[in-house]
Amino acid sequence: MDFAELIRRRYSVRAYKRDPVPEAVLARVLEAARLAPTAANRQPFRVLVIRTEGRQEELGRVYQRSWFVEAPLVLAVCSLPAEAWVRRDGKSYGDVDAAIVMDHLVLAATSEGLGTCWVGAFDPAAAREVLALPAGVEPIAFTPLGYPADQMPERKRKTLAELVRRERWA
Repeated sequence: MDFAELIRRRYSVRAYKRDPVPEAVLARVLEAARLAPTAANRQPFRVLVIRTEGRQEELGRVYQRSWFVEAPLVLAVCSLPAEAWVRRDGKSYGDVDAAIVMDHLVLAATSEGLGTCWVGAFDPAAAREVLALPAGVEPIAFTPLGYPADQMPERKRKTLAELVRRERWA
């Protein structure tokens, strides 16, 4: 499928089949994350692959929606702020880099027929505890990873005229 079709097919999946994700498919999704561009190519991120079987209750502490643990896997993209590139004014790009990584893996998953749902409204303290994250590692985003058990809903998007400015803001 071409890129335009890929981005049209991606949606936030909120119902998953329990079918396992083959290791070769998971490897291609993770490779897309590895190839994501990061500021100064520092790659200040790590991806945790978490099997949900038998861990539904504790993972439910991270994000309290039943569909979050329906898929066979949950992926967590974490930032390593000490490794991130920092602009002269002090702006760290660690969160930006992690977001780019998440976007790459979400699109790669879609191209493999898998579903994802970007989760940012998780409990960071629970995530740290459940995943045994050491100091210096910050959870940025999660997604279930599995085959969709729902259909893409109709999506509303703003027009380009509402979203794009040219040359100057006004």
